[in-house]
Amino acid sequence: MNADVYDSPEDNPVPSSGRFRTDITDQITQIVKFLDQHKAPFTVNIYPFLSLYYGEGQFPVNYAFFDGDATPLVDNGIQYANVFDANLDTLVSALNATGVANMTIFVGEVGWPTDGDQYANIEMASRFYNGLLPKLGKNKGTPLRPGYLEVYLFGLTDENAKSILPGDFERHWGIFRYDGQPKFPMDFSGGGQEIKPLVAAQNVAYMPNKWCTLDPNSCELSKLADSVEYACTNGDCTSLGPGSSCGGLDEKGSATYAFNMYYQMHDQDDSSCDFQGFAKVTTYNISQPNCNFTIQLVARPSSSAAAAAAAAMGRPFPLALAVWLVFFASLFL
Repeated sequence: MNADVYDSPEDNPVPSSGRFRTDITDQITQIVKFLDQHKAPFTVNIYPFLSLYYGEGQFPVNYAFFDGDATPLVDNGIQYANVFDANLDTLVSALNATGVANMTIFVGEVGWPTDGDQYANIEMASRFYNGLLPKLGKNKGTPLRPGYLEVYLFGLTDENAKSILPGDFERHWGIFRYDGQPKFPMDFSGGGQEIKPLVAAQNVAYMPNKWCTLDPNSCELSKLADSVEYACTNGDCTSLGPGSSCGGLDEKGSATYAFNMYYQMHDQDDSSCDFQGFAKVTTYNISQPNCNFTIQLVARPSSSAAAAAAAAMGRPFPLALAVWLVFFASLFL
């Protein structure tokens, strides 16, 4: 479930008053009773970032993190200094009210995006994770559920074709970039030890150093908008929005970014860098200090090449393929 299936009333917005939403109480009650009967956990997705995103400036920024900089919410003498604890204990109260007080809770998804919104950036993501992981490592739990808490991070890598209906940030949840390079150091030990860089993907193969850029000699720039819209519709322009990493580009810079993303996502096909004569291919790195103009990865090897690689590793190709399928399924299911 997402965390929107429960809440607390506006006149008493504290965790102890948490209840499942009245419009779905009957259905949720049946579900949790069934889970409890079979000794199964209730799995919930909690996203403090979304509290900021949908808070429209009313949600206190520091309350989304774990470093104690927020004014605590006091509930029956219990202090809540972050929304994660308060949110999960609201669920605990809702489960208690349903008659399943001892049901195990898993956090199926929690994370912080790094682009696509003013609150989605590497600095805030690093602050969030490097507060969450030590908390989990100490087995502190929450005031109403102290001790060990099973939590799954979302997600592994960015996804440049994911739906952006909820917001541009949806494509930027990864703790790794699209090419398997870590975005920031993290302490996965949870013991407050030295925060170290994650291990990057090895032997990443990129396409040639070529970019698609706006041709400064092109005319009729008044017609540029249609080409940019086409590039963004069929590419990925989620880093161009206000507050995003490339949101500070001027009109020409934004057009170049859009053209290049389309060009890269179409495997640097020369025909994908024309846009009615507005664009051209360059071998000069057109990235800006705070805005990276990416290069596409080399397409995956053919089945025969993969089979040869598997044979070189001394194991049959079907087994190697099965191992990878199970690995990726375990990440996303």
